[in-house]
Amino acid sequence: MSERHHVEVLVIGGGIIGCSIAYHLTRMGKQDVAVLEKNQLTHGATWHAAGLVGQLRSSRNTTRMLQKSVELYDRLGAETGQALDWKKVGSLRLASSKDRMLEVKRLATTSKSFGLEMQILSAREAQELFPIMTTEGVEGAAYIPSDGYIDPSSVCQALAKGARDKGAKIHQGVEVLEVRRDGRRATEIVTSEGTWTFDILVNAGGMWSRELGALSNVRVPACALEHQYMITDPIPDVPKDMPTMRDPDRLIYYKPEVRGMVVGGYEKGTLPFGDKGIPQGFGRELLGGNFDRFEQLACLAAEITPVINTVGIRELINGPIPYSADGDFVMGKAAELDNYFVASGFLYGIAAGGGAGQMMAEWIVDEAPSLDLWPLDIRRFSEHHNTNYFMYNRAVEHYGGHYLLHKPGEEAEAARGIRRSPLYTILKEKGACYGSKAGWERPNWFVPAGMEPRDQLDFDRTKTNWFSPVTQECKAVRENVALIDQSSFAKMEIVGPGALGALQRLAISNIDKPEGSVIYTQLCNEKGGIEADLTICRLGPQHFYVVTGSGFATHDFHWIKAHLPNDGSVHAFEVTSAKAVINICGPNSRSVLQAVTNNDLTNKAFPFSSCQQIEIGAATLWALRIGYVGELGWELHIPTEFAAHVYELLWAAGQDYDIANVGYRAIDSLRLEKGYVYWSSEVTPDYTPYDAGLGFKVALKSKADFIGRDALQGTKEKGPSQKLSTFTIEADVSLYGAETIFLGEDVVGLTTSANHGHTIDKQIALGYLPKSIADLQGFEIEAFGKRYPATRVDGALYDPMNERLKV
Repeated sequence: MSERHHVEVLVIGGGIIGCSIAYHLTRMGKQDVAVLEKNQLTHGATWHAAGLVGQLRSSRNTTRMLQKSVELYDRLGAETGQALDWKKVGSLRLASSKDRMLEVKRLATTSKSFGLEMQILSAREAQELFPIMTTEGVEGAAYIPSDGYIDPSSVCQALAKGARDKGAKIHQGVEVLEVRRDGRRATEIVTSEGTWTFDILVNAGGMWSRELGALSNVRVPACALEHQYMITDPIPDVPKDMPTMRDPDRLIYYKPEVRGMVVGGYEKGTLPFGDKGIPQGFGRELLGGNFDRFEQLACLAAEITPVINTVGIRELINGPIPYSADGDFVMGKAAELDNYFVASGFLYGIAAGGGAGQMMAEWIVDEAPSLDLWPLDIRRFSEHHNTNYFMYNRAVEHYGGHYLLHKPGEEAEAARGIRRSPLYTILKEKGACYGSKAGWERPNWFVPAGMEPRDQLDFDRTKTNWFSPVTQECKAVRENVALIDQSSFAKMEIVGPGALGALQRLAISNIDKPEGSVIYTQLCNEKGGIEADLTICRLGPQHFYVVTGSGFATHDFHWIKAHLPNDGSVHAFEVTSAKAVINICGPNSRSVLQAVTNNDLTNKAFPFSSCQQIEIGAATLWALRIGYVGELGWELHIPTEFAAHVYELLWAAGQDYDIANVGYRAIDSLRLEKGYVYWSSEVTPDYTPYDAGLGFKVALKSKADFIGRDALQGTKEKGPSQKLSTFTIEADVSLYGAETIFLGEDVVGLTTSANHGHTIDKQIALGYLPKSIADLQGFEIEAFGKRYPATRVDGALYDPMNERLKV
């Protein structure tokens, strides 16, 4: 009879992430924790990691998470008595081109808002810190003094010891053979040494996490790719405390190593590992070094550090490293099971290890991390991300682009064209320049006749090839009539005798409105943070239709399903593929739409925030009088097979009005002119509706109970601590979001979104301010290292009374 064990939290994977999760769980009072490792601790990818610890990332909360790693590594050795070999020597990031220097200045601006010290150095100052580099062709550098490097195996062992000291059990040489589930819960696992039951299961299996997830039908779009670095022979006169260095223009990084240097990088065309299955028994092993592929990196390294040409190569390391379908971490609760958590895809797991373990422990114990980690949340992925075709092709592309200069608006090229609207070919022939969102091909903009439908990007958006065409698209929406293909909206139907009650509990607004109502609302957590920002249409007494953003399907629908009663009274099912969406908008939209339907579209018969079934040609469809651009308009939700037919009728009817096609770049500009929020930017679990200016949506008077009610009642009574504010900037500068907001010399906020307002012809930025200063003026916004005066504006910049929406 096999041995049976039970534990409250079972972590699978003994790399740095699994050990860090166990360590932090014990610090949060969870002693009944076990870690199972199929080989030995650090085997897999941890032991051969380069060990760089860098903190600054484009996401504010990802940076904060990495800062927590540094805070932990600063104290972990003394706490556990385990030597870490933690070298807090700082890091350099070179700029070897003028565009890269712009990026460095932008990073410096961002770092201020993150509370991370970063200095901009001259080439000569960088050389003083890293003497083996040349200054030739170097424009400057960024220096972060609190970065460094650490021995991966030592820090992993220290975390394991810290976990053991607080009661966790770590079992090595235990292989998972089977994972059993009952309904929406994982219940037990069968291993090579017995059966385990548990309350919570955590998949921290590194390169094996996808295979492990498949044992219980949990999609984990994480994989492994080959990564190489070389270790040089000793280099004479290398300073003892030399910082790490990255030279992204040459795709390479450096780390001091026993009087020599580790030199690695991210070249195009790396190879996937395990795409046909990870070899049985693979553990603490390396792959054969590929000198031909590494040669391009070695030659680039020799340019900036000529001494590389004169010393020998001691070793070329080639090992599989974790990666994901979009190049970032895969963290959080899986959508498929209620007690299954994932922590995988850690490209820079050593840098993330300490902070990621803390965030995961909070997710498990408190049901949410203390930082909103949407950019890393496993629910950002859809089903297609987990296919070999998409995941490996996109991962290899992201790997090769890891250090490339990414200009705003850049689109991936691998694994494109996989989700297409019924209008895809029609709009392509009309000049659509497509981008990708959640796998969907969506028109970003439409090229004028004779222009190639391809982006030409620049940090200064006025120098792009799309700026002028987008100006005209915005003009068409504001002054005339336009069609927008929004078929990529995620859609769900919710039906059953308990549907109304369930949605009343989920939403902050009153959903018990007449049939045909369209209700824009938020779904909040118990703390009042915004978990979803969406539209609910009441199609019948107990029949509702939910519409949300393209990339939020898994997240939002998981949140909804997780909070529905399990008594069979409510059924929820996604219908994204069943409905195409054409948005017809602009002051002439009623005239064009009325030309193709017999239904009465007058304001009295079809008011704003309502929906009706109408006929257009041979199609019966739902028309929703609502929109995201701030003009009269309807979203037409059409059975997919009728979409092209409906589009052709609308296009023909619109010829008398010079109707235009419009893309998503115009939408973003138009919505900022209206001050409309976007979930994951302006509204997240970090903010309440009162913070975001959406307090009018909270039905405290008309509903006795809903998720987050008590917290929101308290916020209303005492007032929010922060306020979403709108700024305009007259200066000739391009803003993109994540710029620092100053009042005098004080950093007071961070822009959440920014774009050019094509109607008002000014730069627009949204960002939160402390309530105590939210009524002041005199703010500045820093972009690319320079501050610009910013005027704070109350209310919407365009049509603040919403008169144009309701005519």
